[in-house]
Amino acid sequence: MRRGLIIFLVINLLIIAFLVKSVFTLLTLLVEDASADAIHRSEIPAPNSPLIESRPQLIPKIIHQTYINESIPGHWKEAQQSCIDLHEDYEYILWTDEKSRNFIATEYPWFLETFDTYRFPIQRADAIRYFILAHYGGVYIDLDDGCNRRIDPLLSYTAWVRRTRPTGISNDAMGAVPRHPFFLRVIESLQTYNKQWVLPYITIMYSTGPLFLSVIWKEYMNLEPSEQGRVRILMPDEYNKHAWSFFKHYRGSSWHGKDAKLIFWVRPPFPLFHKSPSPSPLLTETCEKMGGHWMLLTALGFMLAGVVGICLWWVYGRVLLLGARRSQSSSSSSSVVSKMRIPLWRRMSSKNNVKYELVERREV
Repeated sequence: MRRGLIIFLVINLLIIAFLVKSVFTLLTLLVEDASADAIHRSEIPAPNSPLIESRPQLIPKIIHQTYINESIPGHWKEAQQSCIDLHEDYEYILWTDEKSRNFIATEYPWFLETFDTYRFPIQRADAIRYFILAHYGGVYIDLDDGCNRRIDPLLSYTAWVRRTRPTGISNDAMGAVPRHPFFLRVIESLQTYNKQWVLPYITIMYSTGPLFLSVIWKEYMNLEPSEQGRVRILMPDEYNKHAWSFFKHYRGSSWHGKDAKLIFWVRPPFPLFHKSPSPSPLLTETCEKMGGHWMLLTALGFMLAGVVGICLWWVYGRVLLLGARRSQSSSSSSSVVSKMRIPLWRRMSSKNNVKYELVERREV
């Protein structure tokens, strides 16, 4: 029994170790607050401050946005125009589906097959933003993110992304210098993470979306990059919470599958199948209020794992008990048989009669 218990525990520990290793990065994201790389408000000059001119400009003055074609829907035109009007000295590039595919075919032909075979259009919209930042540098902004002030202060970092809740980073606003090691790592990882999962929402999130980007970011942070390779984090207050924040949110036309409803109950949403790269502010606010459920479900998950472990131990114990009983029964039968003695007789005959003499008894 003791040997069986040890074998059972070793097998379960190996299974648990494999599962933990598989999702370790995701687990660490639950406790990552990004404070070590946060862009603090104290280091951001106020709008129109003369201190802005004294800061180095590392990121090129290019604003990238993406859409199916050049016919931008009316509810996004104000957001788009706000960024153009505030940054007249910036180059503005709208990446349509056709322009994006031509760019991949010309500059990154090794990725074209993956790009073409993505199941959902939003996956291509996600992927192209990583490639253009890695190639040209600049600032990518979703169409439903309007500019609230000039983004010049953000150009003094070699790379930045924005923090999202309850954990991780998002891909709706980000900037980088050309060939930044983080975004090079991102585009190199896209093919590895191109897998199909049961839920379309998870497929998108973990193949090209913010969850994918968050995992790569967390792995990249563990490498302890140099100051030039560092990725700074734009926190929610600096993103769009105040009048002095860099961006403001406009109405989006995001739509999600039924599979996303349960996930929204667990945590705030990330981009899904939508043409808009991020959800509306009302939806975001609602889901942020429900985002605390991930802690509850995490606890329930561990409880479920404990119950499953106990059930496995009970089944294993029953199997051992049944085996012991059968072994004991077999042993008892053998013992009974072994105690039987077979008598051996010798025949003694004469003219008038036949007699037998007991010679010995042999145990079987």
